[in-house]
Amino acid sequence: MLSSKIKLLASVAGLLAHHVGAHGGCVNYTVGDTWYPGYSPYDDPIPQDSAPWMPQRKWITNSPIFETNNISLSCNAPGTPARAYIPVRAGENITAVYMYWVHTVGPMIAWMAHCAHDDCTTFDSSTADWFKIGQRGLEEGTIEMGMWFQKSFSRWDGSPSLWGERVPKGLKKGKYLVRHEIISLHSANAPQFYPECAHLDVQGDGEGVPGSEFLVRIPGVWRMDQPEININIYAPGISNSTVYNIPGPPIWTG
Repeated sequence: MLSSKIKLLASVAGLLAHHVGAHGGCVNYTVGDTWYPGYSPYDDPIPQDSAPWMPQRKWITNSPIFETNNISLSCNAPGTPARAYIPVRAGENITAVYMYWVHTVGPMIAWMAHCAHDDCTTFDSSTADWFKIGQRGLEEGTIEMGMWFQKSFSRWDGSPSLWGERVPKGLKKGKYLVRHEIISLHSANAPQFYPECAHLDVQGDGEGVPGSEFLVRIPGVWRMDQPEININIYAPGISNSTVYNIPGPPIWTG
């Protein structure tokens, strides 16, 4: 656990040097009281790429993805598989850790996908069947000026910004990807996508799997003909609306 905390501090330090002129991403994970390291795009890639302790897939920039059909939308760029897994029991929470998240408007969605052959280390995330395990959106107020979870979860006092979601209690055990995605909508008709993925080793007694109505491909789930994605939050009739429906399939609770 101590080594994981050291890696957390190193990841945070690397990202702090870049947060003023850039954006952000998930830098670590927690399950219970245990920290698990994330990939640091601004640290030396060589030891990270070969690290047997790294559960997060590689990402090399905290700049956004703009295209809904970009192949990197599944697990960021390059999305290279990691070598390790985060152990978690079905029904437990996994928390994504961010530092100094700067944007304030748009939904945040947590996804999972089972890795083919029960092996995430060689699995192509763009072929995955993804299902939602949680999502956060507009908590109160209007679309333009109201309180979104994307704003309320962010901390600027030096403490981490934490986003926890539960692994479905009835989920069948196995190796899974978890994908945390922030969609920022502050630029009119120009959504920004920030995804990161990690490997999970899910344990438990459940036998549940989501049905086809819960499953999507990424890229594929988002399109620019979706009004919730291709949105101008400053437009009359939208800016003062108090309703934002997060698009995509329903959440699978297991």
